[in-house]
Amino acid sequence: MNRRVFLATAATGAAGLAAQDGSTVPEAIRKLRPMLDGVQPITDAERRARMEKARRLMSQHGIGAVVFEGGSSLFYFTGTRWPQGERTFAWVLPARGEPAWLVAQPDAARAQTAIHMGGEVRVWENHDAFPKLAQLLKDRGAGARVGIEERVRFAVFDSLRKQMPACEFVSADTVTAGCRMIKSPAEIALLQRANDITIAAYRAAFTTLREGMNQHELSAMIAAAYRALGVSGNAMTIFGKYTAFPHGSIEPQSLREGDLVLVDDGCSVEGYQSDITRTVIFGKPTARQVQVWNLERKAQDAALAAARPGAACESVDAAARGVITKAGFGPGYKVPGLPHRTGHGIGLDGHEWTYLVKGNRTPLEPGMCFSDEPTIAIYGEFGVRLEDCMYITEAGARMFTKQSPAIDQPFG
Repeated sequence: MNRRVFLATAATGAAGLAAQDGSTVPEAIRKLRPMLDGVQPITDAERRARMEKARRLMSQHGIGAVVFEGGSSLFYFTGTRWPQGERTFAWVLPARGEPAWLVAQPDAARAQTAIHMGGEVRVWENHDAFPKLAQLLKDRGAGARVGIEERVRFAVFDSLRKQMPACEFVSADTVTAGCRMIKSPAEIALLQRANDITIAAYRAAFTTLREGMNQHELSAMIAAAYRALGVSGNAMTIFGKYTAFPHGSIEPQSLREGDLVLVDDGCSVEGYQSDITRTVIFGKPTARQVQVWNLERKAQDAALAAARPGAACESVDAAARGVITKAGFGPGYKVPGLPHRTGHGIGLDGHEWTYLVKGNRTPLEPGMCFSDEPTIAIYGEFGVRLEDCMYITEAGARMFTKQSPAIDQPFG
């Protein structure tokens, strides 16, 4: 991005954006239009196919049924969103037979509108949720081994195992992650749209960078851009020496000439998440900043090249980390250097199974989706992170977005 664009002055600060009427939003953001035309939600037919795959995995691992509460896995299989609250709301997927819901009597009417697939609905009342859930599992032939989905609260799990002391309760990750790690073409299309929208939001918001702007104002500009594009989203924004902290800082920050600007986060389309980081210079970079930025880009390229079907997840991390270590940073996870994993799975959750990290020997498969985000953190100076998400194909990894070509060009 050229110098003139970077010094463009925002029309207002964060306070003016609160009106959300467009009248005080900078022109670059006012010109944005929703980018949701043609978006295709996941169909019920695809969700039913997911259930069948889950059943196959349950049979392979000797699991008679899986218990779910509200969360992304419940949405993945059923299309139902339900917040976790004091009243137990559960879904049981058996290895054989029809699934079933358990809802509290006060929630029954609302549940009828929220649930459009996924089996019989049973109602509990008078504090008998767990006896009824245990009975539901028995009726569905759960047998001696029941899987617990990772978002199920301990209180629910603990109460259920007291009702069924002869039953073995195990993690259902082999089932849920086993399904969710491999994305379908429909899921990849939704992820693509979320990533496209995020780039559009960042591109517009970056034109508002100005001397003296604080990090909250830039975050507000990005949120306004997302609204104009038809979605909700946010961003972590960091300036100057605080860019060395991978998850930001609560310290007040005011943008100054020569600062690096790091922006990280994304939006959601039909529940599917984007996660993009751009690190750019405000003004003219130093030779040191250019050197480290270029090294970071080289590490990101190394991870992309290593992400091929059959390769272990840890080998992708090793490829990126090796570039950084060879340049004299680290070693390992030490700072200055790369203090975190190179990437995480992404889909309905911003961070989900599986991870590009040392010790994870899971082989890559077509359909897996990850962030590619090696970071170089130098406390007291600055940090650089470049993050684009990628999906694995038969021929290797492909990015959803164009990588940053240079420290003063955040968009390819």
